[in-house]
Amino acid sequence: MKRFHFTRNIIPLFALILLGAILAACQSAGLPTPTPTATEVLPTPTATPEPPRSLTICLGQEPQSLYIYGSTTRSSWSVLEAVYDGPVDTHNFEAQPVILEKIPSLSDGDAIYQPAAVKAGDEVLDANGDLVTLAKGAKVFPSGCRDMSCAIEWDGQSELQMDSLQITFKLINGVQWSDGTAVTAQDSLFSYQLASDAATPVSKTLADRTAAYEAVDDLTVRWTGKPGYVTHRFADHFWQPLPQHAWGGHSAAELLTSDDANRKPLGWGAYVIDEWTAGDHITLKKNPAYFRAGEGLPKFDTLTYRFLSADGNTDLAAMLTGECDLIDQSTLLEDQLSAVLELQNSGKLKAYIGQGPEWEHLDFGIVPASYDDGYQPESDRADFFSDVRVRQAVAACINREALNTDLMAGQSAAPNSFLAPTHPWLATDLSVQGYDPQRAASLLAEAGWVDQDGDPETPLQANGTGTAPAGTPFSVTYLTTQAGLRQQMAEKISGMLKQCGIEVKINTLSPEQLYTAGPDGDLFGRKFDLAEFAWQAGKGTPCYLYTTPQIPNAQNLWVGANITGYSSVEYDAACRAAELANPEQPEGLQAHHAVQEKFVTDLPVIPLLYRLKISVSRPDFCGFSLDVSARNEFWGVESYDYGVTCTP
Repeated sequence: MKRFHFTRNIIPLFALILLGAILAACQSAGLPTPTPTATEVLPTPTATPEPPRSLTICLGQEPQSLYIYGSTTRSSWSVLEAVYDGPVDTHNFEAQPVILEKIPSLSDGDAIYQPAAVKAGDEVLDANGDLVTLAKGAKVFPSGCRDMSCAIEWDGQSELQMDSLQITFKLINGVQWSDGTAVTAQDSLFSYQLASDAATPVSKTLADRTAAYEAVDDLTVRWTGKPGYVTHRFADHFWQPLPQHAWGGHSAAELLTSDDANRKPLGWGAYVIDEWTAGDHITLKKNPAYFRAGEGLPKFDTLTYRFLSADGNTDLAAMLTGECDLIDQSTLLEDQLSAVLELQNSGKLKAYIGQGPEWEHLDFGIVPASYDDGYQPESDRADFFSDVRVRQAVAACINREALNTDLMAGQSAAPNSFLAPTHPWLATDLSVQGYDPQRAASLLAEAGWVDQDGDPETPLQANGTGTAPAGTPFSVTYLTTQAGLRQQMAEKISGMLKQCGIEVKINTLSPEQLYTAGPDGDLFGRKFDLAEFAWQAGKGTPCYLYTTPQIPNAQNLWVGANITGYSSVEYDAACRAAELANPEQPEGLQAHHAVQEKFVTDLPVIPLLYRLKISVSRPDFCGFSLDVSARNEFWGVESYDYGVTCTP
């Protein structure tokens, strides 16, 4: 250690004082003051901002309009699901509230039937559910009655009370339009007024059955029905809000052409429309006012809908090249089912396949229109199908499971009824006629159709004991569209029926030709033997499709869906009982099962296969759930995601 000596190393005190005086004198004389050296400040570490995330959904067609009361198509609702969240979603055919506090119910008291005095001349719903002017002889439900067992025929004189249904809806608090304005009951009332306006091209069925639609307060809406109206689908009676503050200055007619309504509608959903490039895409951005933003939704900053085509090959290529993260049903991927499944098995995409609610069926021309003035065997088409045994035999000739395997890669199913396979009202214990050629032969023989010449290449002939004149060959025409799947199905069914001795001549038409209204059209003019097409089943029962009042004829101006001509008093009664029944009660569910049993027993049509709904996504996609009962497959777009956050 070095030693320090005070005499040499320490400056005497007086010397320090003298030095200080000298420095002070110099400073007062104007000598420059040294600049202090700045202390280096190190930057505070900050997180690298996340880059904007984007999602691209590809559509098979460009929307015509985004106005809910305009020319909306499936692709329109693919976009609108991002603009509007709800107000009610449908999951497995059951209504689920989104911006409503709850779905009203009789048990909770926010749906209630109240007695109302009625008199001659009032508009009421009769026992058949038709809107009529009350008059003597009208069959109606008096107060307290809601099924056919207690319906009365009014004498035109007695005092009469009928029940009026009242439903109260409550909006949740805090939902805002994307411009920050609150969504209120007045917006739902505004929407009802637009939908009811004669200039708005939408069905007026529900509006015509509405006695009053009121905004009780900012968050409460009350619907009141006309006397006699009975339903258990309460959610259907809430009109989707539209922005009165933004559109209230336009008439209903003006909104049909307004860009504000048709191209950039204001919504409360997860995204806001940013720009629409015609023929190419629509881009949306995240809605900062979204009422679920606090949940971290939506997951993306931008959402782009690209317009491709209805060519499944083209769209699958766009998915594989990364141009699309998700592809919707409008791309008609059903025609590319085998390729979709192969690509999924190889891990190149993820496929989502749902059955129904559309169902393909083969309709019998049971009572052609030419029979409406009485069946004339010498001049009318032979009566092939009025005998239920013949219809059952045809069903026993058709191997529906083979159709599913050969045409749908086993992804569909043979319907047992007119309801979708996931519908809660579907009966599972029906007496369905399966594939059974031996029983088919027995039934045909019982009905008077026999093999007269022993040649399997020629059709059976009527022996005169059944409904057709003796010697009539069992040779019929099969109508369907020119769609590839239907042509393939017609060819296969034709071959199956040939094995049973029934000759089939296939006639394919364009959709415009096939669906031409009666009396000119073959289908709705009831001028066919067999016809294949599809119906769509919704949330309610579609049993009305085969009721007597639905037979298109000259008296109803050829308006009706029951093109078969099938008519059964028992079926009509069973269908009306199901329409009125409360499915939440055991007896209500039994009513739905009863009409399905009558349907499969009488077989006015043969359910063939459920049509498929198919969407595909990139392999690492999550949050998507294909619900065939939903308004659109993108009902949950706010929850979609991909990448590492989707890893299980």
